[in-house]
Amino acid sequence: MVLACRLASLILSFSLITAGTPSAFAQEQDWKNGIATIGELKYQKDFPRFDYVNPDAPKGGTLRLAAEGSFDTLNPLLARGEAGSGLSLVFESLMISSEDELSAMYGLLADGVKYPADYSSVTFRLRAEAKWADGQPVTPEDVIFSFDNAKKGDPQQEFYYRHVVKAEKTGEREVTFTFDEPNNRELPQIVGQLIIVPKHWWEAAGPDGKPRDISRTTMEVPMGSGPYKISAVSPGSSITYELRPDYWGKDINVNVGRNNFGSIVYRYYADRDVMFESFRSGNEDYWWENMARRWATAYDFPAVKDGRVKREELDNEMRKVGVMVGFIFNLRREKFADPKVREALNYAFDFEELRRTIFFNSYERIDSFFFRTDLASSGLPQGRELEILNEVKDLVPAKVFTEAYTNPVNGDPAKLRENLRKAVGLLKEAGYERKGTQMVNVKTGQPLNFEIMLGGPTIEPVALAFARNLKLIGIDVTVRSVEQSQFTNRWRSRDFDVMYNAWGQSMNPGNEQAEYWGSQAAAREGSQNYSGISDPGIDALIRKVVFAKDREEQIAAVKALDRVLLAHHIVVPSYSSKSSRIAYWDTITHPANLPEFAIGMPSIWWSTKAGAN
Repeated sequence: MVLACRLASLILSFSLITAGTPSAFAQEQDWKNGIATIGELKYQKDFPRFDYVNPDAPKGGTLRLAAEGSFDTLNPLLARGEAGSGLSLVFESLMISSEDELSAMYGLLADGVKYPADYSSVTFRLRAEAKWADGQPVTPEDVIFSFDNAKKGDPQQEFYYRHVVKAEKTGEREVTFTFDEPNNRELPQIVGQLIIVPKHWWEAAGPDGKPRDISRTTMEVPMGSGPYKISAVSPGSSITYELRPDYWGKDINVNVGRNNFGSIVYRYYADRDVMFESFRSGNEDYWWENMARRWATAYDFPAVKDGRVKREELDNEMRKVGVMVGFIFNLRREKFADPKVREALNYAFDFEELRRTIFFNSYERIDSFFFRTDLASSGLPQGRELEILNEVKDLVPAKVFTEAYTNPVNGDPAKLRENLRKAVGLLKEAGYERKGTQMVNVKTGQPLNFEIMLGGPTIEPVALAFARNLKLIGIDVTVRSVEQSQFTNRWRSRDFDVMYNAWGQSMNPGNEQAEYWGSQAAAREGSQNYSGISDPGIDALIRKVVFAKDREEQIAAVKALDRVLLAHHIVVPSYSSKSSRIAYWDTITHPANLPEFAIGMPSIWWSTKAGAN
């Protein structure tokens, strides 16, 4: 994700595949109710509901959620500012993902999709009953307006949709997107994920009598087509969503058993420790735990002991999500231009000691950009992966053929000393030497020092331990935690030396790889190519991923890409869990059998107090 990543977001925006049709093929293709890219669709036309929902879930009650940081806009299509949490409750996309399939989507605003065999375009048919909150129908003009303004307002969307050359109305309820090259199987899907906004609302005058401007941030409550409306906003502090009794789609199959809470409240906090104390006090209903120490030591309060607060460790949402998290180098800085410097710094990261002392043995060291998935490379390349690497042999580091990537192993003083010696050796090869207490560049005399930027205090103990080890070899590192909006603005403008961040991956990697690692993205401010890696070998491998003819070819190409990315040492990998740790009060609950690939919060949960309201 997001992921996203708006990790968000990014977490994470996980890439799946859909299919489409140009208008020329409209009469030759059958309308489909969904698209699957791995295997076949589980749910056929006219299916009654998703298997994982509770169709009898009561409607009503309140869900109270905590959010970190702040927000300053309710515009869902704009990259500027910090968007409010929960806007997906108000706005909808053409299709919606199934949470018990790896890569399948079904019609939401659209009830059908067509596509030719070469994936040169896609056509969506909008539902006749789809309405905006004011009762006006959702139209092809709304879809085109949303697409055009998403590209204008968000550089990432502009890059993501750069191969979509035309969006046009091709029927009363049909809209067709045409692509500039065939066989890019993912393009129809990412068009299907587009958030749709009402053209007529954005082009009208606001309450102040002035025309609205979709290219600007706004705190005016927007109108959408989704199951909720915003009923109250306290800028930067809280947002309250209220279930719409007149929601057009409440009875369609993909929504049965979903959207159960009568209201959903997001309250914002500047500090995650304060957020947790609020949860402990019963002010929030749900908590996703991101700190091993807290999970191990801070749940001894009465509500846990008497069962009013439940704790679960679930691997559902991790089953189809790969991730790379760590200290990301800004290669635009001259000091990080040499990969030997970047590789050397990894030797100073003592994960094993951190795992023993502050992680309670609950994490694993990341060793792949697709960690946790069967897309991760390992050992030496062989089979089709090796063939793909040989096709770009002159463009990739030679060691990918002879050396399997492994992280240095520390964990005791002797191992750390030996690894620091290796780090010094690499730095010497890169033109550095130790002078007194500093590691300096032999040619320039400049000391090697840098700042690690964090988006909050959670990772401070990890970063400070890393900095202490680097100090032992003469590298001065400062650790700076900034609030989330400043963190976002700084990485967008490339104003950092090293930052702690993540890339999320789906089980179906595709066009987003160019956004993460492509040379064009490296040159564009605000892209998710945080490191600024710009390499012809990586560009070539990205195209092999995007245009893979089948799943076997795709997996081989992804593994080859992973191996080459690791060889460039653009990040010091940190750690990740293979499960989600959640806690929640008995005011809410979920289906007994959650979907295989998701926790479903808040969409399929419900209030235990709904019947009492």
